Amino acid sequence: MFLPTRLIVIARRCLPRLDSIGVARHASTYKTTYTKRNEGVDSIKKSVFMSQSTNVFVNLALEHWLYRNFNFSNHHVLLCYINDPCVVFGRHQNPWLECNVHAAEKEGIALVRRNSGGGTVYHDKGNLNLTFFSRRDRYNRNYNLKIITNTLLRHWDLNSEINKRDDIIVDGDYKVSGSAAKLGMSNAYHHCTLLVKVNKANLNSILEKKENGIVTNATTSTHSAIMNLSDINPNIHMKKLIACIGWEYMRTKALVCEDGEYDFVQQQKGFQYINPNEHWFPGINQFINDFGSWDWNYGKTPKFTITRTFDVSTNDDKIHRLNLNLEIENGIVEGIRMNLPAGLVSTSDQDVSVISNLRGTRYNHEVTEKIISEIGKIVTLNTIQSIDENNVRRFDEATLQ
Repeated sequence: MFLPTRLIVIARRCLPRLDSIGVARHASTYKTTYTKRNEGVDSIKKSVFMSQSTNVFVNLALEHWLYRNFNFSNHHVLLCYINDPCVVFGRHQNPWLECNVHAAEKEGIALVRRNSGGGTVYHDKGNLNLTFFSRRDRYNRNYNLKIITNTLLRHWDLNSEINKRDDIIVDGDYKVSGSAAKLGMSNAYHHCTLLVKVNKANLNSILEKKENGIVTNATTSTHSAIMNLSDINPNIHMKKLIACIGWEYMRTKALVCEDGEYDFVQQQKGFQYINPNEHWFPGINQFINDFGSWDWNYGKTPKFTITRTFDVSTNDDKIHRLNLNLEIENGIVEGIRMNLPAGLVSTSDQDVSVISNLRGTRYNHEVTEKIISEIGKIVTLNTIQSIDENNVRRFDEATLQ
């Protein structure tokens, strides 16, 4: 995907220039007087931007920069990019519910929250990301997906369908693409993945949920059987696919899925390799920092609770079942509550302080395990004289102190 320096310079010259306030403009986009959806359709130009970065934080920042700053009045854009291994979840999702956060972090796989809704996806260099930008009143997800399905049919004689969830499916019900979108006051984008040759073993293991007992109103993903395009036709590879989709995008009229005339194709802006850095896109570094921050990726998680039930034994050789409840808000442990059998209290201030001091800390998988371990120590040190199974007292950290 990376071009020699000389070619990058040439490609850069083809980019719209940046004005003093960081808004990308092209001579054809200065016309801003329009009143109807189809006014000036023939003058709409199209470009295919190809990011030179494989960093998910950088590419999401580039996507957000274009959404915020580019003028799509008479210039529609298709952005293509490929990421290093990462997990991308929707704006309103809970990462601990959607994937194996602990395993991903251990493997050095980035986890990031995107600005659009939808479900969680795994990316690696076998996955192509496509973002279709337009004015809000010209947003058309079906049009965009047909660019892809038409490409697969035209170049590889591969029949694919768009289902009711706006997934692209093949061979009956195998998913090769999923979608999400961001709709603003004036601009909009629809982005989708396309499974070309993804490591399915990694995908399945990382997207396997490990946290149990989570209760939340967060959006949950719909799991589907998947297939790589290369599994269907080994001649489908990334570079050719990008070229073919880009060509299909530029040859298709701006608002209807019809081939344009030769003159129409010649008028398009073509392929442009772009380098998403501060020099090219002033202000993008702040977006990169935002997408990489804990506050965004975990702190924006909708409020949730975790309930864990576990057995402990006391010195009198009795087994007792305990319930632990954690309340998490903005990714922070705000409450720790336990249901304990009557008569079970702590005689160790140190043990109790371990539990109470975790309140106000950032949640992760180890927090729950640490609390369970400490409770086990407390119970082991205390022999319960008598237990009424129907009489369970509720303790929070304040009660235990």
